[in-house]
This record gives sequence, structure tokens and C-alpha cells, in this order.
Amino acid sequence: MQPSEMVMNPKQVFLSVLIFGVAGLLLFMYLQVWIEEQHTGRVEKKREQKATSGWEPVNYLQPIPRIMTREQIQGHITNQNLKFHITEDPKGKKENLLLNSERPMRVLTKTSHSQGEDRVLGKTTGPPTIKLIAKHQGTRTVFKKFSEMKWPLDIHPLNKSLIKDNKWKETDVAQEKRRSFLQESCKKYGGVSRPQSHLFHMVSRIYVEDKHKILYCEVPKAGCSNWKRILMVLSGLASSAYNISHDAVHYGKHLKKLDSFDLKGIYTRLNTYTKAVFVRDPMERLVSAFRDKFEHPNSYYHPVFGKAIIKKYRPNACEEALNNGSGVKFKEFVHYLLDSHRPVGMDIHWEKVSKLCYPCLINYDFVGKFETLEEDANYFLQLIGAPKELKFPNFKDRHSSDERTNAQVVRQYLKDLTRTERQLIYDFYDLDYLMFNYTTPFL
Repeated sequence: MQPSEMVMNPKQVFLSVLIFGVAGLLLFMYLQVWIEEQHTGRVEKKREQKATSGWEPVNYLQPIPRIMTREQIQGHITNQNLKFHITEDPKGKKENLLLNSERPMRVLTKTSHSQGEDRVLGKTTGPPTIKLIAKHQGTRTVFKKFSEMKWPLDIHPLNKSLIKDNKWKETDVAQEKRRSFLQESCKKYGGVSRPQSHLFHMVSRIYVEDKHKILYCEVPKAGCSNWKRILMVLSGLASSAYNISHDAVHYGKHLKKLDSFDLKGIYTRLNTYTKAVFVRDPMERLVSAFRDKFEHPNSYYHPVFGKAIIKKYRPNACEEALNNGSGVKFKEFVHYLLDSHRPVGMDIHWEKVSKLCYPCLINYDFVGKFETLEEDANYFLQLIGAPKELKFPNFKDRHSSDERTNAQVVRQYLKDLTRTERQLIYDFYDLDYLMFNYTTPFL
């Protein structure tokens, strides 16, 4: 056969291509169906395992609206807590509920802090279906208690039976006036009779010390570092507040927060523990936060907040400032604070106390002030029966060589602002000024 006779005509080429194309398409469709069948089979198998075990993981990272109606709160908590969450025991070993179907199962656990009454709402043994029903009933029981809670929570008279001398008389009088003033201010300005935020968010800044039955709401830049040291000593985690480093206080995760407990644990503690909050003049607290986070090297606040602030509020910023976020000016920081379209969100160090501790919903039994911190703190330690030798530390936690932020220092920073800017800062913190009876600053 001659080479010229081996050449295929166009019609044969077209038919060959068409046949191979159809064959390839059919093969692709077959593989796609086979893969889907395999995937569906695995999914169904997992669902059957979950149905028989009664277990399904809880997604606590699901976004939650900041402001919610009562119905939305109820719906979210009910939906969230009808699911079950495997926690780790103190030794770090996970409970294997699939292998031990007769083991009592935990209900409504948000993290691993399950102690005493928080551990189990109802222990049941038997078929998974019965356990599931029992858990749902336990969830409804606890949620009913939450929904029936009286908001704001009742304020309880302080137990002064442990106060043996008269040196605290003036402190006690001031304390009673503060509590009364806060109550009246909330009635006048608060206007809140039911919680509008998610419960776990409301209590997320409250630290728990179970031994002395204390709830302490953390307000940054109002002595919170030393208060955490005190809580660690009270709970037996340390022998002295002076031996605990800054990193151990803030990054050690030694202390428990109220939002780590289930609804029953939160409900019980809010109604039976002594609740304390320590506050500070809002303008002074703001300047203190700025000095701490922006006037010293900081591997978090400079790149996260500093870069965004300089980029938006500094015209013709140099490349170095845009790259490292260092050198933020107080005026630029104030512009960020007052901007309803901030380039980066709020931070607890300059958030309002009204949004950190919700004092018009959670009636605090003790209201301390940074301006009289040592006196108030030591009086509180007497009230709760702390060891006599335990005194509130008076050292400066960070940048000890810097002058403490006081009224005179604040005036120096406010000089760089216009009268309107100063007024807007006051307006921003107006509830904190009103609730805690701070004097309106010179504007």
C-alpha cells in the first residue's frame, strides 16, 4: 500500500473524533455518578451513626447577632443547646460516647469547665432515643429558668458579718451610695428590662472564683491585671500576687469565665455569688489605653489597629508608618473611636463599661473605683472572707517607669483635640459617666 493511500479522508476523521468524544463523555458521566454515589453513601452512614449515638458537634463559631430580640435569644439558645458537645476531661482524654453507649452523657456543656451542678442536668442510661428525649427535657428545664429570670437581676445586701472594725465605715457608706446611684441611673437612663444581647456574650467578661463565690467583671485599664492576680491567689493557683507575671495573668488561661459554664451554671452563679465591678473615669481610661497600646512597642495593636488607623486618618502617610502601624497620634485614635465606619472593630480596652459588664441588667453587689482602688479592693476582700494577709497589690503592671495616667496627664492629651472632639468623646461614654457618677470633664 502506498503512503498516499493511508491518508484518511475528512469524513473518516470527523467520524473518528465524534466516536472518541462520545465515548469520553459517557465515561466522564459514569465516573461522576459513581463518585456521587460513594459520597452519598458515606454521608448517610455518618448520619446513621449520629442518629444511633445521639451525638452531633456544636458549632460555637457560628456568627451571632450582637443585638437580638427576646424571641431570637430563646430560639438561638434552644437550638444551640439541643445539640451535644463532647468535652475533654481533666486528663485531656475525650469521652468516647460512640464506644460506651451506656455511659451517662453530658448536656449543655459549652467548654470543659463542668463542675458540680454544671456537669449533668440529668443522667440517663439505656437506649439512645431515651437519652435524647431526656436531654431535650433537661434543656427545656434550664432554658425555662433562664427565660423566667427577673431582669435586671435582684441586688443583694452585702454580707458585712466579717467586718470587725470601724475603719471601713466611710468606705462602706461610699459603697452603698454608689450602688444606689447606679440603680437609680439605670432606671432613669438604661431603659432595659430584658436582655437584648446573647447571654454568653453578656457574661463573657466575668471571671469566676468558686471557692469564695465571687464574680468579677473585667474592665481593662481599671486595675484588672492585679484583680486577676488576686483571683488566682484566692483560688489557690498562687501563693502571692507579687509573684505572678503579666503573661501568666493574661495569657495563662488559669481563671475561668462565666461564659464557659452551661446555662444552669450561669444562672446559679449570677443569683448566688457576690458580683463585683471596678470602673474608672472614662476619659482617663481612654488615655491610659492609648498610652499603653500605641506609645510602646506592641506586636498586636500596631499592625492590627495602628496600620488601619494611619491608613484612614493620616493624609500622605509615609510608607514606613503604613507598613508597621507605629506612631499613631491621639487625635487619629480619637477619629477612629468616633467613626461609625471604623476600619477595624472595637477593643475591650476602650469599650464602654455598659457594654462590657451590662450593669443595668446584672446588678453588681460591689462597685469599686480605680480612683480609690486599694481601699475599695481591700474592703471587698474583707467582705468575702479572704485571708487576712492578702492585700491588693499596688504596683504598676506594665511600663512601670511611666507616670500613671491621671487628670493632669489627660489634660495634656485633650489639648490636641478641638472642643467638638472632646464633646463627642464625652457623648460616646455618656452612660458610663452617668451610671458611675463621674464628673463631666472640662470640655
